[in-house]
Amino acid sequence: MVCSADSEYFGADFRLGAYLPMFPPARLTNMRDAVLPILSDGRILLDGRAWEMPTPQNIDVFFDRLRRADLMVFDPLIDELRHGVVRTMPKRTVQSRFVRAVGLPLRTLELIERARRAVRMLHAGKTIAEVATEAGYYDQPHLTRSLRQLIGHTPAEVAQGSVVLGL
Repeated sequence: MVCSADSEYFGADFRLGAYLPMFPPARLTNMRDAVLPILSDGRILLDGRAWEMPTPQNIDVFFDRLRRADLMVFDPLIDELRHGVVRTMPKRTVQSRFVRAVGLPLRTLELIERARRAVRMLHAGKTIAEVATEAGYYDQPHLTRSLRQLIGHTPAEVAQGSVVLGL
């Protein structure tokens, strides 16, 4: 997220598979944020109703209210797929439901999670060769290409601590 100097933002990670249908996750990728109107009394406008502005201290209450108002949904298929449970439904149906609930194909999410794991290992002091092997990359150049593509930095840059990543 890019924030202007005079703005204040915070975010919350939803459980994988939880989303607001009015803001499909696939539409919220690649710097396409949903910015809600703020009313003069400081509340936000959501689904035609005024809601108290969530804060880091009351975000759980805000999410509970969203669920009770049926504005937040959870697709249980996502948890099942993440834990290797195979359903007897067409592969295309499973793929489209995953993208609808998560915003990315399952394979892309797996690549991102592998890169996150590699970054955590590099931050923990493991060598690039150890990380490539333990994180499941074919070799060091594969790790380098993957991290450069996904986070814009090489393993050496990450290992040196010269980049700060919110993973």
